[in-house]
Amino acid sequence: MAPSTPVSRAFCLAATCCLTILGGLGKLAAEGLAHHTEKATEEAVHTVEEVVKEVVGHAKEAGEKAVAEALKKAQEGEKVVKEVTETVTNTVTNAVTHAAEGLGKLGQ
Repeated sequence: MAPSTPVSRAFCLAATCCLTILGGLGKLAAEGLAHHTEKATEEAVHTVEEVVKEVVGHAKEAGEKAVAEALKKAQEGEKVVKEVTETVTNTVTNAVTHAAEGLGKLGQ
């Protein structure tokens, strides 16, 4: 082993201090990087949540619109069926009435 002198001990102490400081800086850098990564991840998750909410909102609106249009068409269909039924009923009733009147005149 080399003889220990005050200079060599000072050099070892200085080297140890430098390594400790560099190690501390490395640890701080890693912690800072982890913090920034966590913040970026939180922001990304928040952004994705907002996009999903917007997409779901648009899908809900489109679905509600489609259901409303289908109901409207169904109601219009019911109205048309009712009108056609009334027209057919009136036409048949008029035809039967006319035929009955014609037969009544023949019987006189």
